[in-house]
Amino acid sequence: MLRPDIALPFLAVALIWGSTWFVIKDGLALAPPSWSVAYRFGIATVGMFVLAAVSNRRSGRRGFSMTAGGHLIAVLLGLFQFFGNFNFVYRAEIHLTSGIVAVLFGLLMVPNAILGRLFLKQPITGRFVAGSLLGIAGIVLLLVHEAAVAPPTGQVALGIALTVGAILSASTANVLQATGTAKRRPLLLLLAWAMLWGTLANTVLAWTLNGPPVLPTSPRYWGGVAYLALIGSVVTFPLYFRLIRDLGPGRAAYNGVMVPVVAMALSTLFEGYVWSPLAVGGAALTMVGLIVALRGRAAPMRQPPAEIQPSSPLR
Repeated sequence: MLRPDIALPFLAVALIWGSTWFVIKDGLALAPPSWSVAYRFGIATVGMFVLAAVSNRRSGRRGFSMTAGGHLIAVLLGLFQFFGNFNFVYRAEIHLTSGIVAVLFGLLMVPNAILGRLFLKQPITGRFVAGSLLGIAGIVLLLVHEAAVAPPTGQVALGIALTVGAILSASTANVLQATGTAKRRPLLLLLAWAMLWGTLANTVLAWTLNGPPVLPTSPRYWGGVAYLALIGSVVTFPLYFRLIRDLGPGRAAYNGVMVPVVAMALSTLFEGYVWSPLAVGGAALTMVGLIVALRGRAAPMRQPPAEIQPSSPLR
């Protein structure tokens, strides 16, 4: 975790995703959730293909073609990460505050570690378990705090169920990204195609549920969509998926434990948020859990990315 190529992306993703929960909640009143997700990843798809083109130029690769196996991985990633996960999240925030959804998402480390053990044969160390228990205790305190400060409205049970669906979808995509089959694909190109397939699925769902596109006239709405697409997706997902490849899905998902703490810190700076003893205790426990869980043996050395491996077939 002290290596700059690990620590800096880890912190950057936490800082950015700590701000996205507010932006998502802000736009829900102006457009149906499915169309908001479709707009976000439609814009993000363009941005990701631009990044892939830049990567192609640096590596001497031409075009954006992938094998049938590569597209199968991209379709699965698109459906789990950019379709299922975000449709669940956007709908969950209709019934729960963004803070509660963000805190609940800190539990992503649990299914990631379990699925990583089952499908990737990655060990779950005692240190990771101990750190995770501390992190979960901190999450519980933050959850109690958020519920007391901003009680959820709407169908609370439905909101929690939707959040669990989002967590399981994201966890499936995280573990899929860590498989050897996915690692053999250039990361940026794989993400670009995954976002494209996810956008197509989002568009079909939105049109089926809500009819033709709903186009709000609010500049604030479109500014938020652009921020979520370019900063919250194009910048962060390559960093986060690289962390998954370096640290494994369990450790990488500990990023989600930092996100609500970052969100609360940003709220302190810009919204005058006042920390309660419960919030301080929860944040402290999550940080201690983070340190304990990630202080295991060093992360494996990163393999040369597929973009610069001459022997890698064009995907």
